[in-house]
Amino acid sequence: MNRKVADQPGIKADPDNDVIEVDGRSIASKGPKIYVLLNKPKGCISSVADPLGRPVVVDLVKTRSRVFPVGRLDYDAEGALLLTNDGEFANRLIHPKFAVPKKYLVKVRDVPDRSDLDRIEKGVRLEDGKTGPAKARLIRKTLENSWIELTVSEGRNRLVKRMCKAIGHPVAKLKRIEFAGIRLANLKPGEYRPLTKTEVEALKGLSPKGARKADE
Repeated sequence: MNRKVADQPGIKADPDNDVIEVDGRSIASKGPKIYVLLNKPKGCISSVADPLGRPVVVDLVKTRSRVFPVGRLDYDAEGALLLTNDGEFANRLIHPKFAVPKKYLVKVRDVPDRSDLDRIEKGVRLEDGKTGPAKARLIRKTLENSWIELTVSEGRNRLVKRMCKAIGHPVAKLKRIEFAGIRLANLKPGEYRPLTKTEVEALKGLSPKGARKADE
């Protein structure tokens, strides 16, 4: 419950304001389901609480019922983040078998050539295994850096940063511009909007694609 282990009988929780999990699965609260797209600003934790007292994303979203983030974005990253009070919906979107695509605009050091981007698309070896297929393209370049667009379908911790570092182009700035086909559009950092009925139905209708088998 809110990252606290309920190890004693009789502990009380507020289903409208507390995030409750059993065996790692969120239990949906009663009442109407809420689905929100937030443009997460940098310097904000993708969580419902932070022991260090840093800002958390749920404080930015004012809804009738308490919501929680679907997956995570790094503290120093910004961009598209979904929040909901629907545990089944959230678990579906973060489950590996659905391979939900996430598109990023990434500022990296120097300019990766086509062979570097091909490595990302085919998969690079990280300490926790080879990455799955991805999409990568150069957007523009400056004197010292460049911007690339990456689309990945895995949910590993700090995946995009580790992939770029593995090809010799560390990340300087990271922004998720699209999640499962839902775009940030004109939302400014810290702004949010409810998902449309069509968007919610599309996300609930995603078909499993099968978890990618890890390479030997």
